[in-house]
Amino acid sequence: MTDQLFLLFAGGLLAGALGGLLGIGGGIVLMPMLRFMVGLSPAHAAGTCILAVSFTTLGGSYRHYRLGHVNPRSILAIIVSGALATVVFSLIFVSLTARERWLDLGMGLVFSLVSIRMIAAGIPGFLKERSGESPDSVIGGTLGGKIAIGAAGGMLPGLLGIGTGGVLVPGLSFFLGASIKTAVASSLTCFCFNAFISSAFKLAQGFIEKDVILPICLGTFIGANFGAMLNRRFPPRAIKTIFGFFFSYVSLKFILLFFGVAI
Repeated sequence: MTDQLFLLFAGGLLAGALGGLLGIGGGIVLMPMLRFMVGLSPAHAAGTCILAVSFTTLGGSYRHYRLGHVNPRSILAIIVSGALATVVFSLIFVSLTARERWLDLGMGLVFSLVSIRMIAAGIPGFLKERSGESPDSVIGGTLGGKIAIGAAGGMLPGLLGIGTGGVLVPGLSFFLGASIKTAVASSLTCFCFNAFISSAFKLAQGFIEKDVILPICLGTFIGANFGAMLNRRFPPRAIKTIFGFFFSYVSLKFILLFFGVAI
């Protein structure tokens, strides 16, 4: 029992730190831990993960706001469209629980895209920030663009119980011209609303394992504040590359599990 509590706390701490540093919710760390190490079903892993991740986003977004990286007014449309999308896909989630292996396949595909994106971002000169981007915390762009990015970001928390950093960070950076630090901070803030909405639905639907959630949430909240502070001075390319290859393995594990093969 003590070993599992330490595992859950350590996993939450790592997920929170990575989320605060790179602008991701931390679900890409917690989901494989809950699924393969703790042994939860796909639906219960998704529900438990999104509640834990909500604490990552709360701690990280608060820290980024205090550091001046977030302009709430400029991301309001992203927050609203993302929240509505999360509600819709949280309702769809119930129908997928009868076919839980499809949740594993969805996880595998999302992890594949995230790993490719992280590896590409870690290669010097491969993916660069846009020239002429705004150095402050204001997110520019059109209202339609913000609504589209927010809606795309709201899908994953509701449907799979994982974060939107893989959607929002590149969307805000490459399509709306935000600096990478502003994109990271705004991504966490937008996802904070998505995560709590999805958590409320999955709690009501009975897909959260209350026995394991407390040590994870404690770890994610502490780790997120630490990661947000590191974001100011730590070049994240090496971390993106390392975790990109790790998540490539995780994505393969999820996809093979869909076909009944365990590695």
